[in-house]
Amino acid sequence: MTTADLIGKILQLVMGLAVFAALVGLLIFLIDRAPKKGRDYWQLFLFLAPAIFLLAIGLIYPAFRTTALAFLDKGGNFSWDNFVWMFTQPAALRTLLNTIIWVLLVPTLSTALGLAYAVFIDRSRGERVYKALVFMPMAISFVGAGIIWKFVYEYKSAGREQIGLLNALAVAFGGDPVQWLQTDPINTVLLIIVMIWIQTGFAMVVLSAAIKGIPTEQIEAAQLDGTNAWQRFRNVTVPGIRGSLVVVLTTISIATLKVFDIVRTMTAGNFNTSVIANEMYTQAFRASEVGRGSALAVILFLLVLPIVIYNVNVLRKQREIR
Repeated sequence: MTTADLIGKILQLVMGLAVFAALVGLLIFLIDRAPKKGRDYWQLFLFLAPAIFLLAIGLIYPAFRTTALAFLDKGGNFSWDNFVWMFTQPAALRTLLNTIIWVLLVPTLSTALGLAYAVFIDRSRGERVYKALVFMPMAISFVGAGIIWKFVYEYKSAGREQIGLLNALAVAFGGDPVQWLQTDPINTVLLIIVMIWIQTGFAMVVLSAAIKGIPTEQIEAAQLDGTNAWQRFRNVTVPGIRGSLVVVLTTISIATLKVFDIVRTMTAGNFNTSVIANEMYTQAFRASEVGRGSALAVILFLLVLPIVIYNVNVLRKQREIR
């Protein structure tokens, strides 16, 4: 396709959208002259129609299409082979195990570190600077973070100058350089560290704001009762920020289940480091196994769904209490 053809396609798309917007505006204008009750329903429908249309073509249809492909073999026949492959092949089972390890470690450690940091620097001198330092990794894309940490784990053979920080330290203390990203299972842990490094800043900011929302009277009353710092943290701070803790944990869990960029950038899923999102891409677009990739997408959706439902229920209960 030439540049002129591409420009022509873009112009056609813009013109189509303009015509669609004009038709919607005309319909709203005509309905505005109708009786009030009927007009309200039609206006509501027309205002929602563009969003419903975009959701249908961008989310609902692909979801149904992906689910259908998950139950088809290469010949287009209904089959359970894609799911059988997922739960019987060692490589697929290792992918599922890695994903479980990610979702257990990343949310827990990120939230714990973020909470500890938020508590220790709360109302301290230079609090804004300390927060900015921890939050800065959130401004970096996952691909950028993967490249940065890939240099940290970089390996050069013995006798050569080590440009990787981790191997430079190992050699400085008399050890030998290690191919960190090729050493199983420590390579998975090293990838997880990158995600924790990014998500700790998010947890810290949210939890710090929640801590500042705890009424000062509660803390002062606990101090008058003779409680120590740990008792105030356990009995006052944690109950006061329980809702924020749930939001942080569930948000990081969802992001961790969908992690792709870090793994793809640093190891491409090799050396037993693959996770569901990366394997889904590999099977569908590299190995031309669309059915297997779709089956992995369905499993990923089923893993994310309970977390989303739980998060919504918690927020609904909090709203009812208020």
